[in-house]
Amino acid sequence: MKTLVMGAGAVGCYYGAMLARAGHPVTLVGRQRHVEVINRDGLNLETAAFSERLPVRATVSPAAAADAELVLVCVKSGDTESAGRELAPHLAEDAIVLSLQNGVDNADRLAQVLDRPVIPAVVYVAVEMAGPGHVRHHGRGDLLIGASARSPEIAALLTAASIPTAVSDDVLAALWDKLIINCAFNALSAIPQLPYGELVKRDQVLQVMHDVAAECLAVAAAAGIRVNSDPRIAIGKIAESMATQYSSTAQDLAAGRPSEIEHLNGYIVKTGARLQVPTPVNRALYALVRLMERGGSPLNSDRRP
Repeated sequence: MKTLVMGAGAVGCYYGAMLARAGHPVTLVGRQRHVEVINRDGLNLETAAFSERLPVRATVSPAAAADAELVLVCVKSGDTESAGRELAPHLAEDAIVLSLQNGVDNADRLAQVLDRPVIPAVVYVAVEMAGPGHVRHHGRGDLLIGASARSPEIAALLTAASIPTAVSDDVLAALWDKLIINCAFNALSAIPQLPYGELVKRDQVLQVMHDVAAECLAVAAAAGIRVNSDPRIAIGKIAESMATQYSSTAQDLAAGRPSEIEHLNGYIVKTGARLQVPTPVNRALYALVRLMERGGSPLNSDRRP
């Protein structure tokens, strides 16, 4: 299946690489410095089990979507609408669009811009860009996608490409589960530039994570959202299974890029304010990351992807 990945960051490059490795023609849309390296040398996929360079096409132009059968949107949440506007004139009528993004509302926002259905996906992968055209995998890689007429077909295709994928009738609950975990880990990993395994060993950090999760659960309940899992248990499992992973927010701050904090802890703060649910811990983390984005620097800024 001809696949276009809109947003050749760590997540987009990983899933594009896995599809290419399974023999699917893949085109990545990304930044010029990545595009040049990928077109010259191939996409370098590094995992614990293997490292290889994969022959994928890369471009800076969304016009490459014209012949795509499957479109994976992997841009930052703040770029959802602009990416949709860039893609809209080029999408084939029967192209399948998936949102592989953090946050809980990207698929809806993208569908409004594209005026077509978008399948939401919950992404469970630990990856980073180790350099231009070089994606490093730290753990997992499975997906949970929303139900649609073509979701079983897409899930089978992805699973056959070593991307374990399940279909859910209640993907919103799973998106909220992921949002709560992101709120617990992302800012706290970003501020000191620590990976998950080291982070949870530091004094008081686990309690702060649990406080963040408790606020998120209160907001979800006020919004009428049912979550599936206990975040306290999930936090412990993720710290163990993804011990070497830095959050995407940590990677963004280290590289001097805007983060998605507005759509993580910021989303909880704003939703809590609307529903009159206090969120002081999320507010503090949101404010600190925003300060760092606007001119502060990471405490350990020698680690730049």
